[in-house]
Amino acid sequence: MTFEDFKTEVLNDYKIAVTSRECSLLGRREVLSGKAKFGIFGDGKEVPQIAMAKFFRNGDFRSGYYRDQTFMMAIGELTVANFFAGLYGNTDIKQEPMSAGRQMGGHFVTHSLNDDGSWKDLTKQKNSSSDISPTAAQMPRLLGLAQASKVYREINNIPNQKKFSNQGNEIAWGTIGNASTSEGLFFETINAAGVLQVPMLISIWDDEYGISVHARHQTTKENISEILSGFQRDKNNDGIEIMTVKGWDYSDLITTYEKAAAITREEHVPVLVHVTELTQPQGHSSSGSHERYKSTERLNWEREFDCLRQMRLWMIAINIASAEELNELEANIKKEVLEAKKTAWNSFIAPIVTEKNDLISILEKIGPSSKNKDHILKLSNALKAIKDPLKKEILVTARKSLRLVVNENGAEELSLWIQKYTQINQARFSDNLYSESKNNVFSVKEVLPTYAEDVKNDTDGRMIIRDNFDALFTKHPDVLIFGEDSGNIGDVNQGLEGMQEKYGETRVADVGIREATIIGQGIGLALRGLRPIAEIQYLDYLLYAIQIMSDDLASLQYRTVGKQKAPLIIRTRGHRLEGIWHSGSPMGMIINAIRGIHVLVPRNMTKAAGFYNTLLDCDEPALVIECLNGYRLKEKAPLNLGEFKTPIGVVETIRTGTDITLVSYGSTLRLVEQAAKELAETGIDCEIIDIQSLLPLDVNHDIVKSVQKTNRLLVIDEDVPGGASAYILQQIIEKQDAFKYLDSKPQTLSAKEHRPSYGTDGDYFSKPSIEDVYEKVYAILSEASPTKYPKLY
Repeated sequence: MTFEDFKTEVLNDYKIAVTSRECSLLGRREVLSGKAKFGIFGDGKEVPQIAMAKFFRNGDFRSGYYRDQTFMMAIGELTVANFFAGLYGNTDIKQEPMSAGRQMGGHFVTHSLNDDGSWKDLTKQKNSSSDISPTAAQMPRLLGLAQASKVYREINNIPNQKKFSNQGNEIAWGTIGNASTSEGLFFETINAAGVLQVPMLISIWDDEYGISVHARHQTTKENISEILSGFQRDKNNDGIEIMTVKGWDYSDLITTYEKAAAITREEHVPVLVHVTELTQPQGHSSSGSHERYKSTERLNWEREFDCLRQMRLWMIAINIASAEELNELEANIKKEVLEAKKTAWNSFIAPIVTEKNDLISILEKIGPSSKNKDHILKLSNALKAIKDPLKKEILVTARKSLRLVVNENGAEELSLWIQKYTQINQARFSDNLYSESKNNVFSVKEVLPTYAEDVKNDTDGRMIIRDNFDALFTKHPDVLIFGEDSGNIGDVNQGLEGMQEKYGETRVADVGIREATIIGQGIGLALRGLRPIAEIQYLDYLLYAIQIMSDDLASLQYRTVGKQKAPLIIRTRGHRLEGIWHSGSPMGMIINAIRGIHVLVPRNMTKAAGFYNTLLDCDEPALVIECLNGYRLKEKAPLNLGEFKTPIGVVETIRTGTDITLVSYGSTLRLVEQAAKELAETGIDCEIIDIQSLLPLDVNHDIVKSVQKTNRLLVIDEDVPGGASAYILQQIIEKQDAFKYLDSKPQTLSAKEHRPSYGTDGDYFSKPSIEDVYEKVYAILSEASPTKYPKLY
């Protein structure tokens, strides 16, 4: 490289860095002026991100956080106009490609999917997974993004592999602030990366603060790389390569990242780069000034060692540019950023002003003939006076006006306008929670299991699951499963017996006790085109993982407006078995925390296997909860393993009846069936409906058809009172409008409020028993026909 070429490259780097800084400075002013709601920026981190971007190649993936705007600009995935569109919350995905206004600015993404939901060729673009705000929550996903390269390097027969990987040569780049390294998710990820030996390159942006809290309150020895030194690899042991570099030293940063990237990409060794002596020129965010908590000495040091100032001094010192030339460059950048900001603002506000004027025209048309014309005129003038209106202000005015013209001539036109405006904007803010592609869960039709003519109920349920997984591993080379005890022993219930020996450790793997990063592995692998099944050993342990499921996986399609997907299958087992932490059924907690993930609750192993078969034919994430006490129960062995499919969102009536509808799921159903047999001896004819999936629930509204026939409803499960049973009741009574068919009040029967107690007696007094179901149903019928069914108590 000639000096002129070097000079051109350095000046271009400086231009990007100064552009990013000017965006941060101007962005803060936009927040303080009221044009934007909140600002969190990457100022003070520009130079190391420029250096990092130099070694980020097509096919690589980023998993970072809200300080990385300079990096995104450097790789060509964020323009100044995009930056400000995100700050304003523009709902046009073309102008605000990061989230169409759904996330606050600073949360970045690249589009992995075409408009129809099909995959792009990820090897031909630079990729970023979608950022989330929870501290360190980007770390578990990073592990999976890195592991995907290892999988693609080791397995060569994966369909469409060339769209996702070039022989596993991609790096997963992670970024995190020094304060967030105090989170357990960070340490769990570091340890797992060292064990798995995956190409993961983590940068820690260290400015010594976490908002106002100094490193002495965050990190032992105030130095994260020092306390991680035990992870350092050596000639005898695998581990992590750890490097440190000052964040204001442009040339040393480039040298460090060049070395780090080479090790990671070529050797598949995780590398951690601790970037120290960084600054926060504007503090943490727009919510306050760092002058409140930093000493005068610290503020003076930050001004002196601001990475842009140091880079500027270095360029002048080695004759890349004079101070006058840099002054001119910086002045031009300020003008360019200001013009781009104005363009972004006009693009954001102009359509809303048009919508405001449309409404004002309607109000001025219908107002004069209304008996409330003065009030309507007042509302119209108030809206007219708002220079930069919000959609909310427009719709509030319209809805208040509608009340004033109800039953008048203008009501219909205004009502239709409100409905159309609401529908359009509701989609802007609410669509894509689940997949809207042609491969969503509703695209898969039911395929019934087939059986030999002389088949008997003599096969352990776990063998059906095992043999179905065997068929799936053969049918889908991109499927892999991992979890605690999933590999060598074939899971704790033998549902994967012999699979590791047959398909290898890459596809059927044991992992450590680290539920959050098990889910993270799955998310990252799925983001890169694989079909992972992440196993959480027991439902009770899902609490360790539910934050990542809720904050990351469940919101992914929504926060990217359908531009990324991670069709991860989470396998676990729950409901009844033994004691407090091996018989949980916290379904209410789960369904309310992970909207965006399907929650499936099969009653037996055939149904569970059918769900796995269905999910591998669609592009959505799901949680499958197998019955913990069902692996040794006998079932018929299907012939069409890997092919039969349990429909999602469809209930099944497993017993017909005329007196009452009993709705349940999972292990409890077996008790409900037995109770129904005993109730039949009393003359009570129960209809039993297996929900099968909680999210979604009964999309065909078959439960209300049953209630229309029986006129009575009882929902039974093992959750706490007011848990999932309350959700089920709400869906039936409100959404399906079953109330009008009821002759008795709808009721629920659930477990006690405490955790289930140990032993057979503990189970009996903690969770609904056959007798509890019998007596609850009997009491409902007794209330309706006391003569026919005298009170038991």
